[in-house]
Amino acid sequence: MKPTGIRRKVDDLGRVVIPASMRRSLGIGVGDELEVSVDAERVVLAKPVERCTFCGATDELEAFHDKLVCWSCTAALRALDRERSDEPLDPFGF
Repeated sequence: MKPTGIRRKVDDLGRVVIPASMRRSLGIGVGDELEVSVDAERVVLAKPVERCTFCGATDELEAFHDKLVCWSCTAALRALDRERSDEPLDPFGF
């Protein structure tokens, strides 16, 4: 990472202002979410990447009960559901 020479102070609520020029160049707008993580001794802010809840894939995602699921995992879940529907019910109806 190239140092910018820009420094910001943390306010009493723990906030830091990201300079407008950096926000514009990264396409970060008001209300956008950022992921906050730690890498060694650095605090890293990143634009979140939407991923499949099960496998982490980023392509062909669809929402299912407020979770993102890729096409491949959706197909696997459908196959599992079909297998289970072929099994006889236990005597207690579970």
